[in-house]
Amino acid sequence: MIEGKVFLVGAGPGDPGLITVRGHQLIDSADAVVYDALANVKLLPPGARETGRPELYYVGKRGGAAGSVSQAEINELLVRLARKGKRVVRLKGGDPFVFGRGSEEVQALNDASIPFEVVPGITAGIAAAAYAGIPVTHRGLSTSVTFVTGHEDPAKPSTQTNWAALAKAGGTIVLYMGVQTLTAIADALIAGGMPGEMPAAAIQWGTLPKQRTVVATLETLAQKAEEQNLTAPVITVIGWSVVLRDELAWFERRPLFGKRIVVTRATQQAPALSEKLRELGADVLEMPATQIARLDLAPLRAAIKTLSAFDWIIFTSQNAVAIFWEQLLGAGRDARGLAGIKLAAVGPATAGALLEHGITVDLIPNRFVAEGLLEMLRNRDDVAGATVLYVTAEGARDVLAAGLEAIGADVTVIEAYRSIRDGEGAEKLSRDIEAGKVDLVTFTSASSVRAYVDSVGDELAGRVPAASIGPQTSVVLKEKGIEVRYEAEESTIDGLVAAIVRGE
Repeated sequence: MIEGKVFLVGAGPGDPGLITVRGHQLIDSADAVVYDALANVKLLPPGARETGRPELYYVGKRGGAAGSVSQAEINELLVRLARKGKRVVRLKGGDPFVFGRGSEEVQALNDASIPFEVVPGITAGIAAAAYAGIPVTHRGLSTSVTFVTGHEDPAKPSTQTNWAALAKAGGTIVLYMGVQTLTAIADALIAGGMPGEMPAAAIQWGTLPKQRTVVATLETLAQKAEEQNLTAPVITVIGWSVVLRDELAWFERRPLFGKRIVVTRATQQAPALSEKLRELGADVLEMPATQIARLDLAPLRAAIKTLSAFDWIIFTSQNAVAIFWEQLLGAGRDARGLAGIKLAAVGPATAGALLEHGITVDLIPNRFVAEGLLEMLRNRDDVAGATVLYVTAEGARDVLAAGLEAIGADVTVIEAYRSIRDGEGAEKLSRDIEAGKVDLVTFTSASSVRAYVDSVGDELAGRVPAASIGPQTSVVLKEKGIEVRYEAEESTIDGLVAAIVRGE
């Protein structure tokens, strides 16, 4: 029988980018993942819910609320899965051994003679403070830090925490899960000798785009947190280093912080835009409005057999490049087959896709649209009478092909793919739009506009303003009754992001 093993993996404080490399590798190789309420679900392998690989088990406790799973039940589940020979990842928010009851789970595994491994994680007490611009130690202000559970009410007849000693110890105090007992804890610390004017901060949903920070003093923080309706999960930091927030705050000062932005690009292409928006502070919701479907590629394969007959090959998208290259390799050919042929790309992203295969294009227009490319081709003396292979999408505008034919080029147009409606996540997005939780929707093509409207409906689509990659996309947005709030000056992903940041 194959021996199972359990890996206790710290998921970090919320931001999925803060998990360790080792933790990420273990999730990817797991047979089963047992995860709690504070582990970001974005860390789970894509498609796991649909395929059942790995098996997913949610064991959130959430303070004993309805549907919560007890610690004993979690321990039993880990043992049972391991005894079936499974490689199990127990994914725990923060660090497994910092107020995470990971040691209790390890004891249960040890008692059951189940092999285990512990992979530490970044604990929220450090990470949430850092994302709020508060160092837990700072030379001259705080030379120590104490992590304390806030679950214990100081007013209880007996307590494991010596609040009076903590009040006199100096350094920074970091409270976990103490939003409900904050008033009592503040009273106990003040009674122990800590000054009521000691700087303090409460950080809700630390490291996530919805992070909120309330800064006050020890004696006023509980009231301010209540006024701001801060609820769990909250990390509280008490100490003189809180005063450095004005200088060191960075996360909440990013230009798109607090904005919820929808990316409608096809799944394969969405990360290029999503990651740029996230780095600028946006809460990104990916709803791929379209996906790429290949058409009958027999005409393209036939053209590849006679590549030497063409003087030019024109690409207007990364998708066209990918499909062309795939078919080129499938025909047993490589970049050498393009020797002597001039290549044109509509913009730097398309040119970059070619460069990934070691191919440098001969022509990129100043304006990254078909009209810009046509204008540059018209000004050359090697296009009239030339044979041109134009690999494009089904239903693409005929501006380029017609314009080339008008100046005497012999154009072979091959439609290699089409954009079809995807709409994954459309139901959830519709609910978010209804609730007013979406600030902006980004579009990088006219086809994504049409698919988005088909997915959420005309009425909901018209409620949220758009950011457009260029004039052709903007025309379709306006036809659909969607406000174009921002339009890229340069029709690229970087241009689109720049327009959003500038607010133009």
